[in-house]
Amino acid sequence: MAQPSSSQGQLVRSLGLFSAFILTVSSVIGSGVYKKVAPMAAELHSADLVLMAWILAGLITLCGALSNAEVAGLLADSGGEFVYFRKLYNRFFAFLFGWTTFTVIRSAAVASIAYVFSQSFNALVPLPVLPAEWATISIGGVFTPFDNFGVKVLTVALIMALSYNNYIGLKFGEGLSKAVLIIVVFSIVMIVILGLTMGGGSLETFQTPSINFQPRSWLSASFIQSMFAALLGAFWAYEGWSATGYIGGEIKNPNRNLPLALVSGVMFVMVVYLCINFTYLYILPVDQIIASKTSQNTIAAVAVVRHFLGEQGAFFIAILILLTTFGCTNTTLLGPPRLYYAMAKDGMFFKAASYIHPKYNTPSKAIWIQAVWSSILVFSGSFDQLTDMLIFAAFIFYGATTLGVFVLRRKMPDVPRPYKAWGYPVVPAIFILFCIALIVVTLIGKPREALIGLALMCSGLPFYWYWSRQERKQA
Repeated sequence: MAQPSSSQGQLVRSLGLFSAFILTVSSVIGSGVYKKVAPMAAELHSADLVLMAWILAGLITLCGALSNAEVAGLLADSGGEFVYFRKLYNRFFAFLFGWTTFTVIRSAAVASIAYVFSQSFNALVPLPVLPAEWATISIGGVFTPFDNFGVKVLTVALIMALSYNNYIGLKFGEGLSKAVLIIVVFSIVMIVILGLTMGGGSLETFQTPSINFQPRSWLSASFIQSMFAALLGAFWAYEGWSATGYIGGEIKNPNRNLPLALVSGVMFVMVVYLCINFTYLYILPVDQIIASKTSQNTIAAVAVVRHFLGEQGAFFIAILILLTTFGCTNTTLLGPPRLYYAMAKDGMFFKAASYIHPKYNTPSKAIWIQAVWSSILVFSGSFDQLTDMLIFAAFIFYGATTLGVFVLRRKMPDVPRPYKAWGYPVVPAIFILFCIALIVVTLIGKPREALIGLALMCSGLPFYWYWSRQERKQA
């Protein structure tokens, strides 16, 4: 790593294995654990199929983590996949990933998670709304910036407050994530125990499909499209597991600790998700779960807990969602500025992002650049539109990272590997094939979200041309 100038600080390796594990888990467990069961049920109309989607998404995510951990262990540094792609492929592909992360993947994730925080707050304290003539204004028939205005304003306020939290230091943000995660996991365990013992649910409830359920062949085009649409929701809930790679330059012994944190973190999250979603579907009939999707600010988990613990239970789960999304927003904001810092140092991002604060040793200007763009995305669309868009874009690059396992085995066969991908070459190949399938099915089934994601990805091309030209002039 280049020596910093005297006018700025430097990144410090301060995080151990447990801290990296905590950051992995807290980057993942956010709004999806409470909210995504409803749109998934609306696609599949059957509780057992919904649970199957959670299991399939967890296994596919685990295949990705098992594969990508080999690349992370071999090439660990601040910047995550940007560093990997620059060494695996070329400078342009690394830029395309970094730009897409900025415009779509991580910034939309920040906007989406913070949005659910504000929705949950709105359930406790109703936020102001604009008159209908303002709320219905749309841009191009796609974006409705003034709809749900009070929720969106609070979302932006949260993003700005937590960006300041990460601005003043990584350890402070990591400590906050750890404290929140412990409370959240304990509370989820209590919901599962209370729900299964006194929630009034039954296996009959779980096994009863929606009144709109129609038996279909698993090989039929309509079933495959519905399953992939449901998987987009589940993958949003698992999204964030790779973000720990962005802070590889601040993890102690990263070649060992980074892959261990990735794999163990995903396995832990998968167990948590299966338990809590089985509890939802065990307590409430699937049609009632689906009904919670129709209201703009209704969250499925709140409806379930209200069913067996009344309004006091609903208040408790609303507070829990506030804590969870608060912690996850904080962690999601934490990693990506390290990527923008790495890009700026390489002349492929706004120059200001390469600045490290001399007192706090954080990429302070990159943090604020991310905060501003995430806030703009808050006003651009709905929660589900944002999450579907970012998952589509994310899986393009997840597949590329996993392909890197094969590339590195050929390019660097004799380099010691602290971790080797389990099940190689079958597991990485399965994950790559699934990434391709998800991209194709999303283009067919949700073209609007996919095309918006592609447009934002391609918006970086003029910037790449300009920054490359500037670098050639300076050479």
